[in-house]
Amino acid sequence: MTTPLFLWPATRMAEAIRTGEVSARECVQAALSRVESLNPRLNAVVQFMAEDAIRQADEADRAARSGAEVGPLHGVPITIKVNVDQKGYATTNGVVALRDAIAKEDSPQVASLKAAGAIVIGRTNTPAFSMRWFTDNALHGRTVNPWSPAVTPGGSSGGAGVAVATGMGAIGHGNDYGGSIRYPAYCCGVAGLRPSAGRVAAYNPSSTVERSLTSQMMSVQGPLARCVADLGLALRAMARPDPRDPGYVPAPLDHAGSFRSGKRVAVFRGTDPGSTNPASLVALDRAAAALAEDGYVIEDAAPPHFDDSAALWAALVFNDLSGAAFEKMSELGDEALRRTLAYSVGVTKTLDREAWAACFARRFTLAREWSLFLNAYDVLLTPVSFAPPFPVDLDVRSQEDCVATLRDQAPLLPAALFGLPALSIPTGVVDGLPTGVQIIADRFREDLCLMAGETIERAVGPVWPELYAREAGV
Repeated sequence: MTTPLFLWPATRMAEAIRTGEVSARECVQAALSRVESLNPRLNAVVQFMAEDAIRQADEADRAARSGAEVGPLHGVPITIKVNVDQKGYATTNGVVALRDAIAKEDSPQVASLKAAGAIVIGRTNTPAFSMRWFTDNALHGRTVNPWSPAVTPGGSSGGAGVAVATGMGAIGHGNDYGGSIRYPAYCCGVAGLRPSAGRVAAYNPSSTVERSLTSQMMSVQGPLARCVADLGLALRAMARPDPRDPGYVPAPLDHAGSFRSGKRVAVFRGTDPGSTNPASLVALDRAAAALAEDGYVIEDAAPPHFDDSAALWAALVFNDLSGAAFEKMSELGDEALRRTLAYSVGVTKTLDREAWAACFARRFTLAREWSLFLNAYDVLLTPVSFAPPFPVDLDVRSQEDCVATLRDQAPLLPAALFGLPALSIPTGVVDGLPTGVQIIADRFREDLCLMAGETIERAVGPVWPELYAREAGV
Protein backbone atom coordinates (compact mmCIF):
# COMPACT_ATOMS: atom_id res chain seq x y z
CA MET A 1 0.00 0.00 0.00
CA THR A 2 1.37 3.43 -0.95
CA THR A 3 2.03 5.57 2.10
CA PRO A 4 -0.28 8.61 1.99
CA LEU A 5 1.33 12.02 2.06
CA PHE A 6 0.12 12.81 5.58
CA LEU A 7 2.16 9.86 6.88
CA TRP A 8 5.37 10.68 5.06
CA PRO A 9 8.32 11.27 7.40
CA ALA A 10 9.53 14.83 7.74
CA THR A 11 12.86 13.88 6.15
CA ARG A 12 11.12 12.67 2.99
CA MET A 13 8.71 15.61 2.91
CA ALA A 14 11.48 18.18 3.22
CA GLU A 15 13.53 16.58 0.44
CA ALA A 16 10.50 16.23 -1.83
CA ILE A 17 9.58 19.89 -1.31
CA ARG A 18 13.14 20.99 -2.09
CA THR A 19 13.22 18.97 -5.32
CA GLY A 20 9.71 19.91 -6.40
CA GLU A 21 8.34 16.36 -6.19
CA VAL A 22 5.54 17.71 -3.98
CA SER A 23 4.64 21.18 -2.79
CA ALA A 24 4.59 22.53 0.73
CA ARG A 25 0.93 23.37 0.15
CA GLU A 26 0.18 19.71 -0.60
CA CYS A 27 1.96 18.57 2.57
CA VAL A 28 0.30 21.19 4.74
CA GLN A 29 -3.13 20.57 3.22
CA ALA A 30 -2.75 16.82 3.79
CA ALA A 31 -2.08 17.41 7.49
CA LEU A 32 -4.91 19.94 7.77
CA SER A 33 -7.30 17.47 6.14
CA ARG A 34 -6.39 14.95 8.83
CA VAL A 35 -7.16 17.53 11.49
CA GLU A 36 -10.51 18.23 9.87
CA SER A 37 -11.45 14.54 9.63
CA LEU A 38 -10.06 13.11 12.88
CA ASN A 39 -9.73 15.92 15.37
CA PRO A 40 -13.45 16.23 16.16
CA ARG A 41 -13.18 12.72 17.66
CA LEU A 42 -9.64 12.88 19.07
CA ASN A 43 -9.30 16.53 20.19
CA ALA A 44 -5.52 16.60 19.83
CA VAL A 45 -5.28 20.03 18.15
CA VAL A 46 -7.06 22.70 20.16
CA GLN A 47 -5.90 25.89 18.41
CA PHE A 48 -6.23 25.91 14.62
CA MET A 49 -4.29 28.01 12.10
CA ALA A 50 -5.26 26.62 8.72
CA GLU A 51 -5.35 29.99 6.96
CA ASP A 52 -1.92 31.04 8.24
CA ALA A 53 -0.48 27.61 7.45
CA ILE A 54 -1.69 27.65 3.83
CA ARG A 55 -0.32 31.17 3.35
CA GLN A 56 3.06 30.15 4.75
CA ALA A 57 3.07 27.02 2.58
CA ASP A 58 2.54 29.11 -0.55
CA GLU A 59 5.42 31.36 0.53
CA ALA A 60 7.58 28.28 1.08
CA ASP A 61 6.77 27.01 -2.40
CA ARG A 62 7.71 30.34 -3.98
CA ALA A 63 11.01 30.28 -2.09
CA ALA A 64 11.73 26.70 -3.23
CA ARG A 65 10.96 27.55 -6.86
CA SER A 66 13.21 30.60 -6.74
CA GLY A 67 16.20 28.49 -5.80
CA ALA A 68 16.66 30.29 -2.48
CA GLU A 69 18.48 28.49 0.29
CA VAL A 70 15.93 26.79 2.53
CA GLY A 71 15.99 25.26 6.00
CA PRO A 72 16.04 21.56 6.85
CA LEU A 73 12.30 21.54 7.69
CA HIS A 74 11.24 23.79 4.80
CA GLY A 75 7.49 23.39 4.26
CA VAL A 76 7.05 20.54 6.75
CA PRO A 77 3.80 20.72 8.80
CA ILE A 78 4.27 20.53 12.58
CA THR A 79 2.34 21.19 15.78
CA ILE A 80 3.24 23.20 18.89
CA LYS A 81 2.06 22.46 22.42
CA VAL A 82 -0.20 25.11 24.00
CA ASN A 83 2.09 25.64 26.99
CA VAL A 84 4.76 27.59 25.09
CA ASP A 85 4.57 31.03 23.50
CA GLN A 86 3.74 31.34 19.81
CA LYS A 87 3.19 34.88 18.63
CA GLY A 88 -0.46 35.72 18.12
CA TYR A 89 -1.86 32.70 19.98
CA ALA A 90 -2.88 32.10 23.58
CA THR A 91 -0.45 30.21 25.80
CA THR A 92 -3.32 28.56 27.66
CA ASN A 93 -1.44 25.63 29.25
CA GLY A 94 -4.87 24.02 29.46
CA VAL A 95 -6.13 26.60 31.98
CA VAL A 96 -9.40 28.52 31.63
CA ALA A 97 -7.95 31.65 33.26
CA LEU A 98 -5.24 31.77 30.56
CA ARG A 99 -7.53 31.44 27.56
CA ASP A 100 -6.79 35.04 26.47
CA ALA A 101 -3.05 35.07 27.29
CA ILE A 102 -1.98 35.98 23.74
CA ALA A 103 1.77 35.71 23.21
CA LYS A 104 3.54 38.76 21.77
CA GLU A 105 6.60 36.83 20.56
CA ASP A 106 7.75 33.29 19.94
CA SER A 107 9.54 31.22 22.53
CA PRO A 108 13.05 30.12 21.44
CA GLN A 109 11.97 26.59 20.57
CA VAL A 110 9.15 27.84 18.34
CA ALA A 111 11.41 30.43 16.72
CA SER A 112 14.01 27.74 15.99
CA LEU A 113 11.51 25.42 14.32
CA LYS A 114 10.16 28.28 12.21
CA ALA A 115 13.69 29.34 11.27
CA ALA A 116 14.26 25.81 9.98
CA GLY A 117 11.28 26.27 7.68
CA ALA A 118 8.63 24.29 9.56
CA ILE A 119 5.02 25.40 9.21
CA VAL A 120 2.84 25.28 12.32
CA ILE A 121 -0.62 23.98 11.48
CA GLY A 122 -2.02 23.90 15.01
CA ARG A 123 -1.37 23.81 18.74
CA THR A 124 -1.87 20.67 20.77
CA ASN A 125 -3.60 19.86 24.01
CA THR A 126 -2.13 19.35 27.48
CA PRO A 127 -3.55 18.83 30.99
CA ALA A 128 -3.99 21.92 33.15
CA PHE A 129 -0.54 23.38 33.89
CA SER A 130 0.87 20.31 32.08
CA MET A 131 0.92 18.40 35.36
CA ARG A 132 -0.75 15.01 34.74
CA TRP A 133 -0.13 11.77 32.82
CA PHE A 134 -3.61 12.29 31.34
CA THR A 135 -4.45 14.95 28.73
CA ASP A 136 -7.71 16.57 29.74
CA ASN A 137 -8.65 20.01 31.06
CA ALA A 138 -11.61 22.25 31.70
CA LEU A 139 -10.72 24.64 28.86
CA HIS A 140 -10.03 22.40 25.87
CA GLY A 141 -11.51 19.08 26.99
CA ARG A 142 -10.20 15.54 26.74
CA THR A 143 -7.75 14.20 24.14
CA VAL A 144 -8.60 10.65 23.07
CA ASN A 145 -6.03 7.94 22.44
CA PRO A 146 -6.65 6.70 18.85
CA TRP A 147 -5.70 3.15 19.85
CA SER A 148 -8.39 2.99 22.54
CA PRO A 149 -10.53 5.68 24.17
CA ALA A 150 -10.35 3.70 27.41
CA VAL A 151 -6.68 4.52 28.00
CA THR A 152 -4.72 7.73 28.30
CA PRO A 153 -2.86 9.18 25.30
CA GLY A 154 -0.25 10.14 27.87
CA GLY A 155 0.59 13.48 29.35
CA SER A 156 1.46 16.09 29.36
CA SER A 157 2.23 16.15 25.60
CA GLY A 158 -0.75 13.91 24.85
CA GLY A 159 -2.10 16.14 22.12
CA ALA A 160 1.25 16.07 20.36
CA GLY A 161 1.45 12.28 20.58
CA VAL A 162 -2.02 11.78 19.10
CA ALA A 163 -1.42 14.36 16.36
CA VAL A 164 1.80 12.70 15.22
CA ALA A 165 0.38 9.17 15.43
CA THR A 166 -2.55 10.06 13.18
CA GLY A 167 -0.83 12.25 10.58
CA MET A 168 -1.81 15.67 11.92
CA GLY A 169 1.69 16.95 11.23
CA ALA A 170 5.01 15.21 10.76
CA ILE A 171 6.60 16.46 13.99
CA GLY A 172 5.01 17.39 17.29
CA HIS A 173 6.65 19.75 19.77
CA GLY A 174 6.53 18.65 23.39
CA ASN A 175 8.25 19.22 26.70
CA ASP A 176 9.41 16.85 29.41
CA TYR A 177 9.69 17.55 33.16
CA GLY A 178 9.32 13.96 34.29
CA GLY A 179 8.29 12.04 31.17
CA SER A 180 5.88 14.31 29.30
CA ILE A 181 7.43 13.56 25.88
CA ARG A 182 8.38 9.95 26.42
CA TYR A 183 5.14 8.74 28.00
CA PRO A 184 2.77 10.10 25.30
CA ALA A 185 5.07 8.62 22.66
CA TYR A 186 4.76 5.26 24.43
CA CYS A 187 0.97 5.50 24.74
CA CYS A 188 0.47 6.57 21.11
CA GLY A 189 2.98 4.28 19.40
CA VAL A 190 5.40 6.93 18.15
CA ALA A 191 8.95 8.00 18.98
CA GLY A 192 9.76 10.78 21.43
CA LEU A 193 13.07 12.33 22.41
CA ARG A 194 13.85 14.06 25.68
CA PRO A 195 17.06 16.02 24.94
CA SER A 196 19.71 16.74 27.58
CA ALA A 197 18.98 19.67 29.87
CA GLY A 198 20.50 22.74 28.20
CA ARG A 199 20.43 21.29 24.68
CA VAL A 200 17.38 23.26 23.48
CA ALA A 201 16.95 26.90 24.48
CA ALA A 202 13.62 27.52 26.25
CA TYR A 203 11.82 30.55 27.63
CA ASN A 204 8.26 31.84 27.69
CA PRO A 205 8.33 35.62 27.17
CA SER A 206 4.77 35.88 28.50
CA SER A 207 5.75 34.46 31.91
CA THR A 208 5.45 36.91 34.79
CA VAL A 209 7.57 34.81 37.18
CA GLU A 210 10.70 32.75 36.63
CA ARG A 211 10.45 28.97 36.45
CA SER A 212 10.90 26.99 39.66
CA LEU A 213 14.31 25.57 40.50
CA THR A 214 13.45 21.98 39.60
CA SER A 215 11.84 23.11 36.35
CA GLN A 216 15.00 25.01 35.42
CA MET A 217 17.06 21.87 36.08
CA MET A 218 14.79 19.17 34.67
CA SER A 219 12.29 20.54 32.14
CA VAL A 220 13.33 20.32 28.48
CA GLN A 221 11.82 20.91 25.04
CA GLY A 222 11.89 18.17 22.41
CA PRO A 223 10.16 16.44 19.50
CA LEU A 224 7.77 13.56 18.89
CA ALA A 225 7.67 11.90 15.46
CA ARG A 226 6.74 8.70 13.65
CA CYS A 227 10.36 7.73 13.04
CA VAL A 228 13.71 8.23 14.74
CA ALA A 229 15.31 10.03 11.79
CA ASP A 230 12.70 12.77 12.12
CA LEU A 231 13.60 13.19 15.79
CA GLY A 232 17.21 13.78 14.79
CA LEU A 233 16.16 16.30 12.14
CA ALA A 234 13.95 18.15 14.61
CA LEU A 235 16.63 18.13 17.30
CA ARG A 236 19.13 19.79 14.96
CA ALA A 237 16.57 22.47 14.18
CA MET A 238 15.70 23.07 17.83
CA ALA A 239 19.25 23.04 19.24
CA ARG A 240 19.88 26.64 18.31
CA PRO A 241 21.33 29.22 20.71
CA ASP A 242 19.10 31.94 22.11
CA PRO A 243 20.32 34.59 24.57
CA ARG A 244 17.02 34.51 26.41
CA ASP A 245 17.98 31.14 27.92
CA PRO A 246 21.18 31.43 29.99
CA GLY A 247 21.01 27.69 30.60
CA TYR A 248 21.55 26.83 26.93
CA VAL A 249 24.69 24.72 26.35
CA PRO A 250 26.39 24.85 22.92
CA ALA A 251 27.33 21.17 23.06
CA PRO A 252 28.16 19.33 19.82
CA LEU A 253 25.53 17.12 18.24
CA ASP A 254 28.08 14.96 16.43
CA HIS A 255 30.82 13.00 18.16
CA ALA A 256 33.92 11.47 16.60
CA GLY A 257 34.09 7.78 17.29
CA SER A 258 30.56 7.80 18.74
CA PHE A 259 30.66 4.63 20.86
CA ARG A 260 32.83 4.74 23.96
CA SER A 261 32.33 1.30 25.46
CA GLY A 262 32.27 -1.23 22.62
CA LYS A 263 28.53 -0.81 21.98
CA ARG A 264 27.66 -2.08 25.45
CA VAL A 265 24.00 -1.96 26.48
CA ALA A 266 22.77 -2.28 30.06
CA VAL A 267 19.29 -3.80 30.21
CA PHE A 268 17.27 -2.95 33.31
CA ARG A 269 13.99 -4.77 33.95
CA GLY A 270 13.19 -3.15 37.30
CA THR A 271 14.40 -3.69 40.82
CA ASP A 272 11.59 -6.24 41.10
CA PRO A 273 11.12 -7.58 37.55
CA GLY A 274 8.19 -9.65 38.77
CA SER A 275 6.14 -6.46 39.19
CA THR A 276 6.97 -5.16 35.71
CA ASN A 277 4.16 -5.57 33.20
CA PRO A 278 4.85 -8.65 31.00
CA ALA A 279 4.37 -6.58 27.83
CA SER A 280 7.17 -4.26 28.95
CA LEU A 281 9.46 -7.24 29.50
CA VAL A 282 8.65 -8.60 26.03
CA ALA A 283 9.41 -5.15 24.60
CA LEU A 284 12.80 -5.15 26.33
CA ASP A 285 13.64 -8.61 24.99
CA ARG A 286 12.64 -7.61 21.48
CA ALA A 287 14.68 -4.40 21.58
CA ALA A 288 17.69 -6.15 23.11
CA ALA A 289 17.58 -8.83 20.40
CA ALA A 290 17.55 -6.17 17.70
CA LEU A 291 20.55 -4.44 19.23
CA ALA A 292 22.42 -7.73 19.66
CA GLU A 293 21.86 -8.56 15.99
CA ASP A 294 23.49 -5.24 15.14
CA GLY A 295 26.59 -6.00 17.19
CA TYR A 296 25.71 -4.45 20.53
CA VAL A 297 26.84 -6.31 23.64
CA ILE A 298 23.81 -6.89 25.86
CA GLU A 299 24.17 -7.21 29.63
CA ASP A 300 21.61 -7.22 32.42
CA ALA A 301 22.71 -4.43 34.75
CA ALA A 302 20.94 -2.14 37.19
CA PRO A 303 21.79 1.58 37.17
CA PRO A 304 23.00 2.88 40.54
CA HIS A 305 20.36 3.60 43.18
CA PHE A 306 17.45 3.45 40.73
CA ASP A 307 14.71 3.52 43.36
CA ASP A 308 16.42 6.30 45.31
CA SER A 309 16.76 8.36 42.13
CA ALA A 310 13.07 8.05 41.27
CA ALA A 311 12.07 8.89 44.85
CA LEU A 312 14.39 11.91 44.87
CA TRP A 313 12.73 13.29 41.73
CA ALA A 314 9.36 13.13 43.48
CA ALA A 315 10.65 14.65 46.73
CA LEU A 316 12.25 17.62 44.95
CA VAL A 317 9.47 18.26 42.46
CA PHE A 318 6.54 18.02 44.86
CA ASN A 319 8.29 20.10 47.51
CA ASP A 320 9.02 22.67 44.81
CA LEU A 321 5.33 22.64 43.90
CA SER A 322 4.14 23.16 47.46
CA GLY A 323 3.45 26.59 48.90
CA ALA A 324 2.64 29.44 46.49
CA ALA A 325 2.88 27.27 43.35
CA PHE A 326 0.49 24.71 44.81
CA GLU A 327 -1.96 27.44 45.82
CA LYS A 328 -1.89 29.07 42.37
CA MET A 329 -2.33 25.81 40.50
CA SER A 330 -5.11 24.74 42.85
CA GLU A 331 -6.87 28.07 42.41
CA LEU A 332 -6.60 28.30 38.62
CA GLY A 333 -6.50 24.63 37.68
CA ASP A 334 -9.43 22.28 37.18
CA GLU A 335 -10.78 19.73 39.63
CA ALA A 336 -8.67 16.88 38.25
CA LEU A 337 -5.47 18.88 38.74
CA ARG A 338 -6.49 19.93 42.27
CA ARG A 339 -7.14 16.34 43.20
CA THR A 340 -3.94 14.85 41.76
CA LEU A 341 -1.83 17.66 43.24
CA ALA A 342 -3.39 17.16 46.65
CA TYR A 343 -2.81 13.41 46.44
CA SER A 344 0.83 13.82 45.35
CA VAL A 345 1.85 16.63 47.67
CA GLY A 346 -0.13 15.01 50.48
CA VAL A 347 2.12 11.94 50.56
CA THR A 348 5.35 13.93 50.12
CA LYS A 349 7.47 14.58 53.18
CA THR A 350 7.95 18.31 53.67
CA LEU A 351 11.60 19.28 53.51
CA ASP A 352 13.02 22.04 55.68
CA ARG A 353 15.90 24.16 54.41
CA GLU A 354 18.57 21.76 55.63
CA ALA A 355 16.84 18.69 54.20
CA TRP A 356 16.18 20.52 50.89
CA ALA A 357 19.89 21.30 50.57
CA ALA A 358 20.78 17.72 51.47
CA CYS A 359 18.52 16.44 48.68
CA PHE A 360 20.33 18.56 46.11
CA ALA A 361 23.67 17.34 47.42
CA ARG A 362 22.38 13.77 47.14
CA ARG A 363 21.24 14.48 43.58
CA PHE A 364 24.77 15.52 42.63
CA THR A 365 26.25 12.39 44.16
CA LEU A 366 23.79 10.16 42.31
CA ALA A 367 24.36 12.06 39.06
CA ARG A 368 28.07 11.31 39.34
CA GLU A 369 27.35 7.61 39.82
CA TRP A 370 24.99 7.55 36.85
CA SER A 371 27.62 9.33 34.76
CA LEU A 372 30.17 6.67 35.63
CA PHE A 373 27.63 3.96 34.81
CA LEU A 374 26.83 5.57 31.44
CA ASN A 375 30.52 5.75 30.63
CA ALA A 376 30.84 2.02 31.27
CA TYR A 377 27.81 1.37 29.02
CA ASP A 378 26.92 3.30 25.89
CA VAL A 379 23.19 3.19 26.58
CA LEU A 380 20.77 1.97 29.21
CA LEU A 381 17.67 0.12 27.99
CA THR A 382 14.63 0.23 30.32
CA PRO A 383 10.85 0.05 30.19
CA VAL A 384 9.18 3.39 29.50
CA SER A 385 6.69 2.49 32.21
CA PHE A 386 6.27 -0.55 34.40
CA ALA A 387 2.60 -0.64 33.28
CA PRO A 388 0.69 -0.51 29.98
CA PRO A 389 -1.01 2.81 29.18
CA PHE A 390 -3.15 3.77 32.18
CA PRO A 391 -6.94 3.64 32.18
CA VAL A 392 -8.34 7.14 31.71
CA ASP A 393 -8.24 9.27 34.89
CA LEU A 394 -6.66 6.58 37.03
CA ASP A 395 -4.76 9.25 38.97
CA VAL A 396 -7.89 10.94 40.31
CA ARG A 397 -9.75 7.85 41.49
CA SER A 398 -7.99 7.73 44.86
CA GLN A 399 -4.74 8.72 46.52
CA GLU A 400 -3.64 5.09 46.37
CA ASP A 401 -4.20 5.00 42.59
CA CYS A 402 -2.42 8.32 42.14
CA VAL A 403 0.62 7.10 44.06
CA ALA A 404 0.58 3.84 42.08
CA THR A 405 0.76 5.71 38.76
CA LEU A 406 3.89 7.53 39.91
CA ARG A 407 5.41 4.24 41.07
CA ASP A 408 4.79 2.71 37.63
CA GLN A 409 6.38 5.74 35.97
CA ALA A 410 9.64 5.36 37.90
CA PRO A 411 11.69 4.49 34.74
CA LEU A 412 10.96 7.97 33.39
CA LEU A 413 12.18 9.93 36.41
CA PRO A 414 15.97 9.48 36.74
CA ALA A 415 16.70 10.89 33.27
CA ALA A 416 14.74 13.99 34.21
CA LEU A 417 16.40 14.27 37.61
CA PHE A 418 19.90 14.18 36.11
CA GLY A 419 19.18 16.08 32.88
CA LEU A 420 19.96 13.07 30.68
CA PRO A 421 18.79 12.43 27.11
CA ALA A 422 16.24 9.64 26.73
CA LEU A 423 14.37 8.19 23.77
CA SER A 424 11.02 6.39 23.81
CA ILE A 425 10.70 4.02 20.85
CA PRO A 426 7.81 1.66 20.00
CA THR A 427 8.48 -2.06 19.69
CA GLY A 428 5.09 -3.47 18.73
CA VAL A 429 1.48 -3.88 19.76
CA VAL A 430 0.25 -6.05 22.65
CA ASP A 431 -3.46 -6.58 23.35
CA GLY A 432 -4.31 -3.80 20.92
CA LEU A 433 -2.08 -1.18 22.56
CA PRO A 434 1.40 -0.01 21.60
CA THR A 435 4.36 -0.84 23.76
CA GLY A 436 7.98 0.22 23.67
CA VAL A 437 11.27 0.83 25.43
CA GLN A 438 13.34 3.72 26.69
CA ILE A 439 16.97 4.35 25.74
CA ILE A 440 19.04 6.57 28.07
CA ALA A 441 22.56 7.88 27.45
CA ASP A 442 25.02 10.20 29.15
CA ARG A 443 24.53 13.98 28.96
CA PHE A 444 24.59 15.43 25.43
CA ARG A 445 24.86 11.99 23.87
CA GLU A 446 21.53 12.08 22.07
CA ASP A 447 23.41 10.56 19.14
CA LEU A 448 23.78 7.28 21.06
CA CYS A 449 20.05 7.21 21.84
CA LEU A 450 19.16 7.90 18.22
CA MET A 451 21.57 5.30 16.78
CA ALA A 452 20.25 2.59 19.09
CA GLY A 453 16.69 3.70 18.38
CA GLU A 454 17.19 3.46 14.62
CA THR A 455 18.58 -0.07 15.04
CA ILE A 456 15.46 -1.13 16.96
CA GLU A 457 13.19 0.64 14.47
CA ARG A 458 14.79 -1.14 11.50
CA ALA A 459 14.31 -4.51 13.18
CA VAL A 460 10.75 -4.19 14.47
CA GLY A 461 9.28 -1.53 12.20
CA PRO A 462 6.88 1.25 13.15
CA VAL A 463 3.58 0.43 14.83
CA TRP A 464 1.48 3.16 13.21
CA PRO A 465 0.66 1.10 10.07
CA GLU A 466 -1.52 -1.09 12.28
CA LEU A 467 -3.25 2.00 13.64
CA TYR A 468 -3.77 3.29 10.11
CA ALA A 469 -5.19 -0.07 9.04
CA ARG A 470 -7.64 0.10 11.95
CA GLU A 471 -8.57 3.71 11.32
CA ALA A 472 -12.19 2.96 10.54
CA GLY A 473 -12.54 1.99 14.19
CA VAL A 474 -10.87 5.11 15.60
